[in-house]
Amino acid sequence: MTGKATSEVTEEHASEPPEEPTQPSEEVTAPEAPVAAPQAPAPTGAEPAPPSEDVPSAPQLLTVQDVSDRAVTVSWEPPERLGRLGLRGYVLELRREGASEWVPVNARPAMVTQQTVRNLALGDKLFLRVAAVSLAGAGPPAVLDQLVHIREAVEAPRIRVPGHLRQTYIRQVGEQVNLSPPSQGSPKPQASWTHNGHALDGQRVSVRSGDRDSILFIRSAQRSDSGRYELTVSLKGLEAKAAIDVLVIEKPGPPGSIRLLDVWGCNAALEWVPPQDTGNAELLGYTVQKADRRTGQWFTVLERCRPTTCTVSDLVVGNAYSFRVFSENLCGLSTSAAVTKELAHIRKAGIIAKPRGFVKRDFSEAPLFTQPLADRTSTAGYSTQLSCSVRASPKPKIIWMKNQVDLQGNPKYRTLSEQGVCTLEIRKPSPFDSGVYTCKAINALGEASVDCRLEVKASATH
Repeated sequence: MTGKATSEVTEEHASEPPEEPTQPSEEVTAPEAPVAAPQAPAPTGAEPAPPSEDVPSAPQLLTVQDVSDRAVTVSWEPPERLGRLGLRGYVLELRREGASEWVPVNARPAMVTQQTVRNLALGDKLFLRVAAVSLAGAGPPAVLDQLVHIREAVEAPRIRVPGHLRQTYIRQVGEQVNLSPPSQGSPKPQASWTHNGHALDGQRVSVRSGDRDSILFIRSAQRSDSGRYELTVSLKGLEAKAAIDVLVIEKPGPPGSIRLLDVWGCNAALEWVPPQDTGNAELLGYTVQKADRRTGQWFTVLERCRPTTCTVSDLVVGNAYSFRVFSENLCGLSTSAAVTKELAHIRKAGIIAKPRGFVKRDFSEAPLFTQPLADRTSTAGYSTQLSCSVRASPKPKIIWMKNQVDLQGNPKYRTLSEQGVCTLEIRKPSPFDSGVYTCKAINALGEASVDCRLEVKASATH
Protein backbone atom coordinates (compact mmCIF):
# COMPACT_ATOMS: atom_id res chain seq x y z
CA MET A 1 0.00 0.00 0.00
CA THR A 2 1.12 3.49 -0.74
CA GLY A 3 -1.17 5.79 1.22
CA LYS A 4 -3.39 6.34 4.27
CA ALA A 5 -7.01 7.55 4.61
CA THR A 6 -7.47 11.15 5.79
CA SER A 7 -10.52 10.30 7.96
CA GLU A 8 -10.49 8.21 11.13
CA VAL A 9 -11.85 4.66 11.45
CA THR A 10 -14.16 3.77 14.36
CA GLU A 11 -13.04 0.37 15.67
CA GLU A 12 -15.15 -1.83 17.87
CA HIS A 13 -12.11 -3.45 19.58
CA ALA A 14 -9.72 -0.95 21.16
CA SER A 15 -7.74 -3.49 23.21
CA GLU A 16 -5.38 -6.16 21.90
CA PRO A 17 -7.46 -8.34 19.55
CA PRO A 18 -7.87 -12.09 20.13
CA GLU A 19 -6.05 -14.58 18.00
CA GLU A 20 -9.28 -15.87 16.40
CA PRO A 21 -11.36 -13.67 14.02
CA THR A 22 -14.77 -12.35 15.08
CA GLN A 23 -17.77 -11.19 13.03
CA PRO A 24 -18.64 -7.56 13.95
CA SER A 25 -19.15 -4.80 11.38
CA GLU A 26 -17.56 -1.36 11.11
CA GLU A 27 -18.38 1.91 9.33
CA VAL A 28 -15.64 3.99 7.78
CA THR A 29 -15.39 7.11 5.66
CA ALA A 30 -14.07 6.94 2.15
CA PRO A 31 -10.50 8.32 1.90
CA GLU A 32 -9.93 11.32 -0.35
CA ALA A 33 -6.26 11.09 -1.19
CA PRO A 34 -3.28 8.87 -0.28
CA VAL A 35 -0.94 10.07 2.54
CA ALA A 36 1.57 8.34 4.81
CA ALA A 37 1.78 4.52 5.00
CA PRO A 38 -0.42 2.74 7.60
CA GLN A 39 1.02 1.48 10.85
CA ALA A 40 0.36 -2.17 10.01
CA PRO A 41 2.12 -3.84 7.09
CA ALA A 42 -0.05 -3.86 3.97
CA PRO A 43 -0.10 -6.14 0.97
CA THR A 44 2.16 -4.80 -1.76
CA GLY A 45 4.19 -6.16 -4.60
CA ALA A 46 7.23 -3.94 -3.82
CA GLU A 47 8.44 -5.95 -0.82
CA PRO A 48 9.20 -9.67 -0.65
CA ALA A 49 6.41 -11.66 0.97
CA PRO A 50 7.11 -13.08 4.50
CA PRO A 51 7.23 -16.85 4.89
CA SER A 52 3.87 -18.30 4.01
CA GLU A 53 3.50 -20.13 7.33
CA ASP A 54 3.81 -16.83 9.31
CA VAL A 55 1.25 -14.71 7.45
CA PRO A 56 -2.43 -15.49 6.97
CA SER A 57 -3.90 -16.50 3.64
CA ALA A 58 -6.34 -14.32 1.70
CA PRO A 59 -9.83 -13.70 3.19
CA GLN A 60 -12.63 -15.67 1.57
CA LEU A 61 -15.92 -14.76 -0.10
CA LEU A 62 -15.44 -10.99 -0.39
CA THR A 63 -18.97 -9.80 -1.30
CA VAL A 64 -20.89 -6.53 -1.71
CA GLN A 65 -23.79 -6.53 0.75
CA ASP A 66 -25.39 -3.16 -0.06
CA VAL A 67 -24.86 -0.13 -2.29
CA SER A 68 -26.65 3.19 -1.76
CA ASP A 69 -26.20 6.69 -3.17
CA ARG A 70 -23.59 7.53 -0.48
CA ALA A 71 -22.13 4.26 0.83
CA VAL A 72 -21.14 0.69 0.08
CA THR A 73 -21.06 -2.27 2.49
CA VAL A 74 -18.82 -5.32 1.93
CA SER A 75 -18.30 -8.49 3.95
CA TRP A 76 -15.94 -11.45 3.86
CA GLU A 77 -15.10 -14.68 5.63
CA PRO A 78 -11.88 -15.32 7.65
CA PRO A 79 -8.93 -16.87 5.79
CA GLU A 80 -8.34 -20.59 5.87
CA ARG A 81 -4.88 -20.09 7.38
CA LEU A 82 -4.42 -17.51 10.18
CA GLY A 83 -0.58 -17.73 10.41
CA ARG A 84 1.59 -18.95 13.23
CA LEU A 85 1.77 -15.54 14.94
CA GLY A 86 -1.99 -14.97 15.13
CA LEU A 87 -4.36 -12.58 13.36
CA ARG A 88 -4.32 -8.84 14.13
CA GLY A 89 -7.20 -7.85 11.90
CA TYR A 90 -8.06 -6.82 8.36
CA VAL A 91 -7.17 -3.85 6.16
CA LEU A 92 -9.73 -2.74 3.55
CA GLU A 93 -8.46 -0.77 0.54
CA LEU A 94 -10.16 0.96 -2.35
CA ARG A 95 -9.04 2.22 -5.75
CA ARG A 96 -11.12 4.58 -7.84
CA GLU A 97 -11.50 3.87 -11.52
CA GLY A 98 -8.66 5.49 -13.47
CA ALA A 99 -6.32 5.62 -10.42
CA SER A 100 -3.33 3.35 -10.00
CA GLU A 101 -2.90 3.43 -6.22
CA TRP A 102 -4.78 1.46 -3.60
CA VAL A 103 -5.81 3.62 -0.61
CA PRO A 104 -6.51 2.07 2.82
CA VAL A 105 -9.85 3.00 4.34
CA ASN A 106 -8.94 1.96 7.90
CA ALA A 107 -5.66 3.21 9.39
CA ARG A 108 -5.08 0.14 11.57
CA PRO A 109 -6.10 -3.49 11.16
CA ALA A 110 -9.63 -4.04 12.50
CA MET A 111 -11.09 -7.32 13.76
CA VAL A 112 -14.25 -7.08 11.67
CA THR A 113 -15.58 -9.09 8.75
CA GLN A 114 -17.94 -6.39 7.46
CA GLN A 115 -17.35 -2.71 6.78
CA THR A 116 -19.43 0.18 5.42
CA VAL A 117 -17.64 2.93 3.53
CA ARG A 118 -19.64 6.17 3.71
CA ASN A 119 -19.49 9.72 2.32
CA LEU A 120 -19.03 8.54 -1.24
CA ALA A 121 -20.06 10.69 -4.19
CA LEU A 122 -22.62 9.91 -6.85
CA GLY A 123 -20.91 8.51 -9.91
CA ASP A 124 -17.93 7.04 -8.04
CA LYS A 125 -16.61 3.76 -9.47
CA LEU A 126 -14.53 1.77 -7.02
CA PHE A 127 -12.44 -1.37 -6.79
CA LEU A 128 -12.17 -2.94 -3.31
CA ARG A 129 -9.85 -5.46 -1.73
CA VAL A 130 -9.17 -6.72 1.78
CA ALA A 131 -6.12 -8.41 3.34
CA ALA A 132 -5.63 -10.24 6.65
CA VAL A 133 -2.76 -8.93 8.81
CA SER A 134 -0.67 -10.74 11.45
CA LEU A 135 2.45 -9.72 13.42
CA ALA A 136 4.52 -11.04 10.56
CA GLY A 137 2.78 -8.80 8.02
CA ALA A 138 -0.12 -8.75 5.60
CA GLY A 139 -1.17 -11.74 3.62
CA PRO A 140 -2.32 -11.70 0.00
CA PRO A 141 -5.49 -9.61 -0.57
CA ALA A 142 -8.89 -10.83 -1.71
CA VAL A 143 -10.01 -8.58 -4.56
CA LEU A 144 -13.67 -7.88 -5.36
CA ASP A 145 -14.34 -9.29 -8.78
CA GLN A 146 -16.69 -6.49 -9.90
CA LEU A 147 -16.58 -2.71 -10.09
CA VAL A 148 -18.81 -0.90 -7.53
CA HIS A 149 -20.77 1.98 -9.08
CA ILE A 150 -22.30 4.54 -6.68
CA ARG A 151 -25.65 5.44 -8.20
CA GLU A 152 -28.68 7.31 -7.02
CA ALA A 153 -30.85 4.94 -4.93
CA VAL A 154 -34.23 4.27 -6.48
CA GLU A 155 -37.19 3.37 -4.25
CA ALA A 156 -40.13 2.01 -6.20
CA PRO A 157 -43.17 4.31 -6.04
CA ARG A 158 -46.09 3.29 -3.84
CA ILE A 159 -49.46 4.78 -2.93
CA ARG A 160 -51.29 4.17 0.34
CA VAL A 161 -55.01 4.91 0.12
CA PRO A 162 -56.52 5.79 3.56
CA GLY A 163 -59.53 3.81 4.72
CA HIS A 164 -62.04 6.65 4.24
CA LEU A 165 -61.03 6.91 0.56
CA ARG A 166 -61.34 3.19 -0.20
CA GLN A 167 -65.11 3.59 -0.24
CA THR A 168 -67.01 6.16 -2.26
CA TYR A 169 -66.02 9.65 -1.10
CA ILE A 170 -69.33 11.56 -0.76
CA ARG A 171 -69.55 15.35 -0.65
CA GLN A 172 -72.44 17.78 -1.01
CA VAL A 173 -72.68 20.42 -3.71
CA GLY A 174 -70.67 23.48 -2.63
CA GLU A 175 -68.40 21.59 -0.23
CA GLN A 176 -64.65 21.18 -0.67
CA VAL A 177 -63.09 18.04 -2.13
CA ASN A 178 -59.64 17.24 -0.75
CA LEU A 179 -57.92 14.03 -1.88
CA SER A 180 -54.42 13.49 -0.50
CA PRO A 181 -53.36 9.82 -0.51
CA PRO A 182 -49.76 9.47 0.79
CA SER A 183 -47.20 8.23 -1.70
CA GLN A 184 -43.59 7.03 -1.45
CA GLY A 185 -40.69 6.88 -3.84
CA SER A 186 -37.08 8.01 -4.12
CA PRO A 187 -36.16 10.19 -5.78
CA LYS A 188 -39.40 12.19 -5.82
CA PRO A 189 -41.74 10.48 -8.31
CA GLN A 190 -43.79 12.24 -10.95
CA ALA A 191 -47.50 12.41 -10.00
CA SER A 192 -50.47 12.86 -12.34
CA TRP A 193 -54.26 12.76 -11.92
CA THR A 194 -57.08 11.88 -14.31
CA HIS A 195 -60.88 12.19 -14.02
CA ASN A 196 -62.82 9.34 -15.61
CA GLY A 197 -59.77 8.62 -17.75
CA HIS A 198 -59.42 12.22 -19.01
CA ALA A 199 -57.21 15.15 -18.06
CA LEU A 200 -58.37 17.38 -15.19
CA ASP A 201 -60.16 20.68 -15.70
CA GLY A 202 -57.46 23.10 -14.56
CA GLN A 203 -59.98 25.89 -13.94
CA ARG A 204 -61.88 23.86 -11.35
CA VAL A 205 -59.33 21.41 -9.98
CA SER A 206 -55.92 22.23 -8.50
CA VAL A 207 -53.15 19.71 -7.82
CA ARG A 208 -50.11 20.14 -5.59
CA SER A 209 -47.50 17.39 -5.38
CA GLY A 210 -45.05 17.10 -2.49
CA ASP A 211 -42.38 14.61 -1.50
CA ARG A 212 -44.85 12.37 0.35
CA ASP A 213 -48.25 13.03 -1.26
CA SER A 214 -50.14 14.55 -4.14
CA ILE A 215 -53.15 16.69 -3.18
CA LEU A 216 -56.17 17.16 -5.45
CA PHE A 217 -58.36 20.07 -4.31
CA ILE A 218 -61.75 21.37 -5.48
CA ARG A 219 -62.90 24.52 -3.69
CA SER A 220 -66.64 24.22 -4.46
CA ALA A 221 -67.79 20.83 -5.70
CA GLN A 222 -70.42 20.41 -8.41
CA ARG A 223 -72.28 17.28 -9.44
CA SER A 224 -70.17 17.12 -12.60
CA ASP A 225 -67.13 16.54 -10.37
CA SER A 226 -68.46 13.06 -9.52
CA GLY A 227 -66.59 10.10 -10.98
CA ARG A 228 -63.36 8.15 -10.65
CA TYR A 229 -60.13 10.02 -9.96
CA GLU A 230 -56.96 8.03 -10.63
CA LEU A 231 -53.54 8.98 -9.28
CA THR A 232 -50.43 7.69 -11.06
CA VAL A 233 -46.93 8.10 -9.61
CA SER A 234 -44.07 7.13 -11.90
CA LEU A 235 -40.32 6.91 -11.43
CA LYS A 236 -37.71 5.60 -13.86
CA GLY A 237 -40.07 3.28 -15.68
CA LEU A 238 -41.85 2.16 -12.49
CA GLU A 239 -45.33 3.33 -11.59
CA ALA A 240 -48.12 2.84 -9.05
CA LYS A 241 -51.80 3.68 -9.42
CA ALA A 242 -54.71 4.28 -7.06
CA ALA A 243 -58.35 5.03 -7.88
CA ILE A 244 -60.77 7.04 -5.71
CA ASP A 245 -64.50 7.27 -6.42
CA VAL A 246 -66.09 10.65 -5.68
CA LEU A 247 -69.85 11.31 -5.52
CA VAL A 248 -71.16 14.89 -5.24
CA ILE A 249 -74.81 14.99 -4.19
CA GLU A 250 -77.54 17.47 -3.28
CA LYS A 251 -81.13 17.38 -2.04
CA PRO A 252 -83.60 15.66 -4.39
CA GLY A 253 -86.46 17.30 -6.19
CA PRO A 254 -90.05 16.86 -4.97
CA PRO A 255 -92.25 13.98 -6.20
CA GLY A 256 -93.81 14.68 -9.59
CA SER A 257 -97.42 14.69 -8.38
CA ILE A 258 -99.68 13.21 -5.71
CA ARG A 259 -103.31 12.22 -5.91
CA LEU A 260 -105.97 10.93 -3.57
CA LEU A 261 -106.99 7.43 -4.67
CA ASP A 262 -109.77 6.60 -2.19
CA VAL A 263 -111.32 7.54 1.14
CA TRP A 264 -113.16 5.01 3.30
CA GLY A 265 -113.95 5.02 6.98
CA CYS A 266 -111.08 6.86 8.71
CA ASN A 267 -108.55 6.02 5.97
CA ALA A 268 -107.20 7.70 2.86
CA ALA A 269 -105.17 6.06 0.09
CA LEU A 270 -102.47 8.12 -1.69
CA GLU A 271 -100.26 7.64 -4.75
CA TRP A 272 -97.44 9.82 -6.11
CA VAL A 273 -94.84 9.93 -8.90
CA PRO A 274 -91.08 9.64 -8.11
CA PRO A 275 -89.03 12.84 -8.56
CA GLN A 276 -87.25 13.46 -11.84
CA ASP A 277 -84.08 14.57 -9.99
CA THR A 278 -82.84 12.32 -7.18
CA GLY A 279 -79.95 14.67 -6.29
CA ASN A 280 -77.34 12.30 -7.81
CA ALA A 281 -77.94 9.86 -4.93
CA GLU A 282 -80.18 6.93 -4.10
CA LEU A 283 -83.51 7.87 -2.54
CA LEU A 284 -83.92 6.77 1.07
CA GLY A 285 -87.71 7.05 0.82
CA TYR A 286 -90.55 9.55 1.18
CA THR A 287 -92.00 11.52 4.10
CA VAL A 288 -95.81 11.80 4.14
CA GLN A 289 -97.58 14.56 6.09
CA LYS A 290 -101.21 15.47 6.75
CA ALA A 291 -102.92 18.77 7.65
CA ASP A 292 -106.43 19.39 8.96
CA ARG A 293 -108.19 22.07 6.91
CA ARG A 294 -109.30 23.90 10.07
CA THR A 295 -105.82 24.27 11.67
CA GLY A 296 -103.56 24.12 8.61
CA GLN A 297 -100.77 22.52 10.70
CA TRP A 298 -98.73 19.74 9.08
CA PHE A 299 -97.96 16.51 10.96
CA THR A 300 -95.73 13.67 9.77
CA VAL A 301 -97.53 10.34 9.49
CA LEU A 302 -94.87 8.27 7.61
CA GLU A 303 -91.07 8.56 7.29
CA ARG A 304 -88.80 6.94 4.69
CA CYS A 305 -91.68 5.18 3.01
CA ARG A 306 -90.11 3.19 0.17
CA PRO A 307 -93.16 2.54 -2.08
CA THR A 308 -94.92 5.34 -3.99
CA THR A 309 -98.27 4.47 -2.41
CA CYS A 310 -99.51 4.48 1.18
CA THR A 311 -102.63 4.46 3.32
CA VAL A 312 -103.07 7.09 6.05
CA SER A 313 -105.23 5.80 8.91
CA ASP A 314 -106.72 7.11 12.17
CA LEU A 315 -108.21 10.20 10.56
CA VAL A 316 -110.87 12.05 12.58
CA VAL A 317 -114.49 11.77 11.50
CA GLY A 318 -115.89 15.10 10.35
CA ASN A 319 -112.52 16.60 9.36
CA ALA A 320 -111.12 17.29 5.88
CA TYR A 321 -107.43 16.68 5.20
CA SER A 322 -104.71 17.71 2.76
CA PHE A 323 -101.62 15.55 2.21
CA ARG A 324 -98.11 16.27 0.94
CA VAL A 325 -95.02 14.13 0.21
CA PHE A 326 -91.27 14.98 0.39
CA SER A 327 -88.42 13.03 -1.24
CA GLU A 328 -85.36 12.16 0.87
CA ASN A 329 -81.73 11.17 0.19
CA LEU A 330 -78.46 11.43 2.14
CA CYS A 331 -78.66 15.25 2.01
CA GLY A 332 -82.11 15.33 3.59
CA LEU A 333 -85.66 16.15 2.49
CA SER A 334 -86.47 17.93 -0.75
CA THR A 335 -86.92 21.69 -0.36
CA SER A 336 -90.52 21.48 -1.60
CA ALA A 337 -93.27 18.85 -1.60
CA ALA A 338 -96.04 17.53 -3.82
CA VAL A 339 -99.47 18.48 -2.34
CA THR A 340 -102.88 16.90 -3.04
CA LYS A 341 -105.28 19.12 -4.95
CA GLU A 342 -108.49 17.72 -3.42
CA LEU A 343 -109.42 17.28 0.24
CA ALA A 344 -110.14 13.97 1.91
CA HIS A 345 -113.47 14.34 3.74
CA ILE A 346 -113.93 11.86 6.58
CA ARG A 347 -117.73 11.43 6.85
CA LYS A 348 -119.76 9.58 9.44
CA ALA A 349 -121.43 6.60 7.83
CA GLY A 350 -124.67 5.00 8.98
CA ILE A 351 -124.26 1.62 10.64
CA ILE A 352 -126.73 -1.11 9.65
CA ALA A 353 -126.52 -4.38 11.48
CA LYS A 354 -126.89 -7.41 9.26
CA PRO A 355 -126.94 -10.49 11.48
CA ARG A 356 -125.79 -13.68 9.89
CA GLY A 357 -127.09 -17.11 10.64
CA PHE A 358 -125.02 -18.99 13.21
CA VAL A 359 -124.06 -22.56 12.44
CA LYS A 360 -123.21 -24.57 15.51
CA ARG A 361 -120.23 -26.84 15.07
CA ASP A 362 -119.43 -29.99 17.01
CA PHE A 363 -115.90 -29.85 18.42
CA SER A 364 -116.11 -33.15 20.30
CA GLU A 365 -112.94 -35.20 20.04
CA ALA A 366 -111.49 -38.31 21.67
CA PRO A 367 -108.21 -37.81 23.58
CA LEU A 368 -105.14 -37.45 21.37
CA PHE A 369 -101.63 -36.86 22.75
CA THR A 370 -99.93 -34.16 20.65
CA GLN A 371 -96.68 -34.36 22.63
CA PRO A 372 -95.65 -37.75 24.11
CA LEU A 373 -93.62 -38.42 27.23
CA ALA A 374 -89.84 -38.66 26.84
CA ASP A 375 -87.47 -41.04 28.64
CA ARG A 376 -85.47 -39.27 31.33
CA THR A 377 -82.55 -39.85 33.67
CA SER A 378 -82.49 -38.05 37.03
CA THR A 379 -80.30 -37.89 40.11
CA ALA A 380 -81.53 -39.02 43.50
CA GLY A 381 -82.56 -36.18 45.77
CA TYR A 382 -83.34 -33.70 42.97
CA SER A 383 -87.02 -33.21 42.06
CA THR A 384 -87.87 -33.97 38.43
CA GLN A 385 -90.89 -33.51 36.12
CA LEU A 386 -92.49 -35.56 33.34
CA SER A 387 -94.62 -33.62 30.82
CA CYS A 388 -96.85 -34.34 27.82
CA SER A 389 -99.73 -32.58 26.03
CA VAL A 390 -103.17 -33.89 25.07
CA ARG A 391 -106.10 -32.58 23.00
CA ALA A 392 -109.67 -33.69 23.71
CA SER A 393 -113.22 -32.37 23.97
CA PRO A 394 -114.86 -32.61 26.42
CA LYS A 395 -111.98 -32.12 28.84
CA PRO A 396 -110.49 -35.52 29.68
CA LYS A 397 -109.69 -37.08 33.05
CA ILE A 398 -105.91 -37.50 33.53
CA ILE A 399 -104.55 -40.57 35.38
CA TRP A 400 -100.83 -41.05 36.17
CA MET A 401 -99.45 -44.54 36.85
CA LYS A 402 -96.11 -46.06 37.74
CA ASN A 403 -95.62 -49.63 36.54
CA GLN A 404 -99.42 -49.68 35.95
CA VAL A 405 -100.11 -48.64 39.59
CA ASP A 406 -102.29 -45.53 40.05
CA LEU A 407 -100.37 -42.72 41.78
CA GLN A 408 -103.43 -40.78 42.91
CA GLY A 409 -103.28 -39.83 46.61
CA ASN A 410 -99.50 -40.51 46.89
CA PRO A 411 -97.98 -37.39 48.57
CA LYS A 412 -94.66 -38.00 46.84
CA TYR A 413 -96.22 -37.08 43.50
CA ARG A 414 -97.87 -33.86 42.36
CA THR A 415 -99.98 -33.71 39.21
CA LEU A 416 -100.89 -30.62 37.14
CA SER A 417 -103.08 -30.22 34.03
CA GLU A 418 -103.41 -26.82 32.38
CA GLN A 419 -104.35 -25.87 28.80
CA GLY A 420 -103.84 -29.48 27.72
CA VAL A 421 -100.34 -29.76 29.26
CA CYS A 422 -100.10 -32.62 31.78
CA THR A 423 -97.22 -32.60 34.29
CA LEU A 424 -96.14 -35.11 36.96
CA GLU A 425 -93.69 -33.78 39.56
CA ILE A 426 -91.69 -36.38 41.54
CA ARG A 427 -90.36 -34.87 44.73
CA LYS A 428 -86.80 -35.84 45.68
CA PRO A 429 -86.82 -39.22 43.95
CA SER A 430 -84.70 -42.18 44.96
CA PRO A 431 -83.48 -45.12 42.87
CA PHE A 432 -86.66 -46.92 44.02
CA ASP A 433 -88.69 -44.43 41.94
CA SER A 434 -87.20 -45.70 38.67
CA GLY A 435 -89.67 -47.41 36.37
CA VAL A 436 -92.21 -46.96 33.57
CA TYR A 437 -94.59 -44.02 34.01
CA THR A 438 -97.88 -43.79 32.11
CA CYS A 439 -100.18 -40.82 31.50
CA LYS A 440 -103.75 -41.81 30.52
CA ALA A 441 -106.45 -39.40 29.26
CA ILE A 442 -110.15 -40.51 29.30
CA ASN A 443 -113.36 -38.79 28.17
CA ALA A 444 -116.76 -39.93 26.88
CA LEU A 445 -115.43 -40.49 23.36
CA GLY A 446 -112.46 -42.68 24.24
CA GLU A 447 -109.06 -42.82 25.93
CA ALA A 448 -105.37 -42.61 25.05
CA SER A 449 -102.11 -43.13 26.94
CA VAL A 450 -98.36 -42.51 26.58
CA ASP A 451 -95.40 -44.11 28.43
CA CYS A 452 -91.81 -43.22 29.29
CA ARG A 453 -89.01 -44.73 31.34
CA LEU A 454 -87.46 -42.85 34.27
CA GLU A 455 -84.08 -43.89 35.65
CA VAL A 456 -82.99 -42.39 38.99
CA LYS A 457 -79.28 -42.67 39.66
CA ALA A 458 -77.81 -42.59 43.13
CA SER A 459 -75.91 -39.37 43.91
CA ALA A 460 -72.11 -39.53 44.21
CA THR A 461 -70.71 -39.85 47.71
CA HIS A 462 -68.17 -37.32 48.93
